Amino acid sequence: MKVYKLKKKFNGYKRGTQFYLVSESEFIGVKEFVLRTEDLTHRISINESELLKNFIFLKEIF
Repeated sequence: MKVYKLKKKFNGYKRGTQFYLVSESEFIGVKEFVLRTEDLTHRISINESELLKNFIFLKEIF
């Protein structure tokens, strides 16, 4: 599982909020990612450009 951190305020979440990458899918060249907050209470679904623009990869957890 990968951990990402928010670079700036996004969809009502504060800068620095940590998210777990739960799911990653690709259909006809369009990648979609599902992220959950650290406490697993909230979920967001974003595309690849939003992930690269708003999130920083922190680490991979096994």
